[in-house]
Amino acid sequence: MLLGRKRKLGRKISEITIGEKLTLSEKIEDKDLLLYLGLTDDANPLYIQHDYAAQTSYKKPVVPTIMLTGLISSAISKYLPGPGSHILKQDIDFLKPVYHYGIVHFLFEVVDVNTGTNTIQLSVKGTNEEEEVVIQGLMQVSPPERLGGMDGKALENF
Repeated sequence: MLLGRKRKLGRKISEITIGEKLTLSEKIEDKDLLLYLGLTDDANPLYIQHDYAAQTSYKKPVVPTIMLTGLISSAISKYLPGPGSHILKQDIDFLKPVYHYGIVHFLFEVVDVNTGTNTIQLSVKGTNEEEEVVIQGLMQVSPPERLGGMDGKALENF
């Protein structure tokens, strides 16, 4: 159970340096699409109807862009800077569609560290199986803050 165990916080700003990189790959499966569509009640035919999508310039159903944004957000929360971080701003371009069952290879890179505002800038680039850039952006992120003066019980559900 996620809420029942303690988790380690991600790295604080003093532990992050410009030039750090993170790579990961994500495959878009039916279960992911169904969860998104069920959660949002988004019935856009471009996302789910092969006969409709075939008549468009996309030729087949595409992955909702918000799902790709979610993959980026998840990577930031899990890995760089990690648990306890918060996205403050995002500027993302969706350059090419990602199709069902597609694999996106993400590259994250720390491009700025501002200790005065406790923020970092992360560039993100996603490529498909043909090595075409499908998504790119810049994220402003606040790394986890270290809490002082709290006893161990305060974060038991974290």
